[in-house]
Amino acid sequence: MSNDYPSYLLEKAVEAFNSLPGIGRRTALRLALHILRQPKDDVAQFAESISHFREEVKRCSVCHNISDNDICDICSNPNRDKTTICVVQNVQDVMAIENTRQYNGLYHVLGGIISPMDGIGPGDLTIEELVQRVAAGGVKEVIMALSSTTDGETTRFFLSRKLEPYNVIITTIASGISVGEELEYTDEITLGRSILNRVKL
Repeated sequence: MSNDYPSYLLEKAVEAFNSLPGIGRRTALRLALHILRQPKDDVAQFAESISHFREEVKRCSVCHNISDNDICDICSNPNRDKTTICVVQNVQDVMAIENTRQYNGLYHVLGGIISPMDGIGPGDLTIEELVQRVAAGGVKEVIMALSSTTDGETTRFFLSRKLEPYNVIITTIASGISVGEELEYTDEITLGRSILNRVKL
């Protein structure tokens, strides 16, 4: 046991919280002590909900968004525009764009972007699945809603080359989002306008 903690169990709880993104050790300690003050039934329900989420949550078989079912609510919604696919890096980007209420098409979650420095290549992403969706027909436009980083640009170029044979319009979200800025941290008005004012690649 570390001299910093009066209890080994507390230390392990702090380490668990500290392993989460954006949680420093001081915040982790505060969370662990907060848990200690809660009724045991509430803590058990909290732990069960996280465990159940991890065990039961699915990836949509069409777009790879997080879903409770094999096909997510967006893909199964008959009122969505199925001729348009918005390509995003992760699930948080889907949520950010949905919050703008300016887009009514479908999505495709890549699961990341091509990043040679991080050892992420095209085969690590759902690029082939996107190509298959477009090749199946019915898609008229593919919107590249990727970050304006070097890796984002590389991914956008790679995708446009892969989709070139299928005669679809390829667009990108308009300027207004800063270089290197992640979509999930962009305010809804700016993001909404960038989707409405998208430009052809």
